[in-house]
Amino acid sequence: MIRVLVADDHHIVRQGLRHILDREPGMCFAGEAASASEVMARVRERNWDVLVLDIGLPDRSGMEVLKEIKEIYPEAPVVILSMHTERQYVRQALSEGASGYVAKEGAAEEVVEAIRMAVEGEVYLSPSLAAGGEKGGGGEGG
Repeated sequence: MIRVLVADDHHIVRQGLRHILDREPGMCFAGEAASASEVMARVRERNWDVLVLDIGLPDRSGMEVLKEIKEIYPEAPVVILSMHTERQYVRQALSEGASGYVAKEGAAEEVVEAIRMAVEGEVYLSPSLAAGGEKGGGGEGG
């Protein structure tokens, strides 16, 4: 059973993911967090296998949280779930050690696939991102 911790500042997103995960064979919802401080508290409990993390948290950037988690638990699978599809966000997340990047505009199945791949040590990108269909952010400095 893959235990999934969900961190997003929007209650409806957390509840939606809970609904999806609880109906997915071999997966379960292990907990939730609405802020960076909550994420770090839950991460330290280690009662999860994969973290699904939003970039836009109210008290700190999800990218900063990702970096901190990877310093503490380098092997921890973290899948970014974000509305940001710009190249610089995807690049930064992957360089900080994310196991995947899922666009919120994508299908629910994408999150499930990203979680499964993360557990296997593989990297998942939403098809629109992997195909180079991300919006904006074309410069090297971004």
